[in-house]
Amino acid sequence: MQVIETLAEGLKREIKVVIPAADMKSRLDERLADAKDKVRINGFRPGKVPMAHLKKMYGKSIMADLVNELVRDKPSEIISGRGEKSATQPSISMTEDQDEAEKILAAESDLEFTLAYEVIPAIELKSNEGIKVIREVVEVTEEEINEQILKIAESARTYETKKGKAAEGDRVTMNYLGKVDGEAFDGGAAEDAELVIGSGRFIPGFEDQLVGVKAGDEKAITVTFPTEYPAANLAGKEAVFDITVKDVASAAAVEINDDLATKLGLESAEKLKEVVRGQIESQYSNVTRQKVKRQILDQLDEVYQFDTPAGLVDAEFENIWRQINTDLAQSGKTFADEDTTEEEAREEYRKLAERRVRLGLVLSEIGEKAGVEVTEEEMQRALFAQLQQFPGQQKEILDFFRNTPGASASLRAPIFEEKVIDKLLEEISVTDKTVTKEELLAEDAEEGEKAEKKPAKKKAAAKAEAAEGEEAAPKKKAPAKKKAAEGDAE
Repeated sequence: MQVIETLAEGLKREIKVVIPAADMKSRLDERLADAKDKVRINGFRPGKVPMAHLKKMYGKSIMADLVNELVRDKPSEIISGRGEKSATQPSISMTEDQDEAEKILAAESDLEFTLAYEVIPAIELKSNEGIKVIREVVEVTEEEINEQILKIAESARTYETKKGKAAEGDRVTMNYLGKVDGEAFDGGAAEDAELVIGSGRFIPGFEDQLVGVKAGDEKAITVTFPTEYPAANLAGKEAVFDITVKDVASAAAVEINDDLATKLGLESAEKLKEVVRGQIESQYSNVTRQKVKRQILDQLDEVYQFDTPAGLVDAEFENIWRQINTDLAQSGKTFADEDTTEEEAREEYRKLAERRVRLGLVLSEIGEKAGVEVTEEEMQRALFAQLQQFPGQQKEILDFFRNTPGASASLRAPIFEEKVIDKLLEEISVTDKTVTKEELLAEDAEEGEKAEKKPAKKKAAAKAEAAEGEEAAPKKKAPAKKKAAEGDAE
């Protein structure tokens, strides 16, 4: 077999592979000899079929299998033998001339095929001593724990019917019928609907007009739907809701005690506080972790600069670009609405894709050199987490991971990356800094405010975080039958 390099330009490689016809004939003869004792042909005893006859009947199909096997298996062997790693699946090209193909199958011509691929660049790891990060830590106070418990307790709060007028915090039970231009609209009616005044569940202005009503009252409430309301036929329209108040109830006081803990499924108030403290600490820890990780990767981004395989960047860019366009379509916006152009956006996201690929290669090299491995148990936990996210679709998800080549890599990659970050944290300079929760969350809050004005920019930030191991949170879809009167709080 001859292996001839025909292109070595940057990361691009092309290799011409030639397997002489004599070698192909030898391989074919071996296969035929092996098949001789196994095939059953009428008129011949087992093992007595003449080789010429066997070749005439099965030679072409056996040779076709040989060619397929060689083209399938040899590329990885060749690339590995060259001390290279292919960034993507190599592209393989062969003759398309029918006559030439027939000669190859008859072992009369050499088998030739070409591999085209990009190599993963050699990465010379550098010392991590210069990497320094600030790890922000929030001390959880008793006051914050109690405040969170009271919020959780809203689900267990009881209400008692009261005489007199409804006030902020009271629960109003009512029937209502909404009309636009005098016509009732779909989703604008309900009976025995319960609404806590001040909860923000209904469109702006609705709840304010319930203050002062009492059981038995009938009232017309006039509101205007927000201009960005999801239902286009209602957006920006004035609506009148005819309501009949059935009941007004005041909220019973909530005390943090063993009774409340029992209602929430825990044995004691002490245990409730312990659980809530753990939840708050976990939330802050996640934010702290991502901030530290971002600092690490920003510094790695400065240290490691090299050409990245275009194929990997193209694939990453397409993933990002597909999501961006989906988000814009769902929001009914264009690039112009985001103060940019498609060309500028493409350039921005292309740079983002290149950064993600480069950092991914760096982390992979660090992890490989450090002997980082992902265990089967960790993979199983990740798969179980996927199954939990999509109840009722467990079979489809399992089939996907079983039958889709490379699908398991989507489970392995984030686990591997986090373990590499853990390894780096053992080697770099980490300084703990106690901050308030407002300081810890300030950066994310600022990004959120900007994102409200520039959704496209928000997605860029989300994808940048994804490059650093954060999964962009999916948008929660509104229930299909959500009443039109209700707002976006749910």
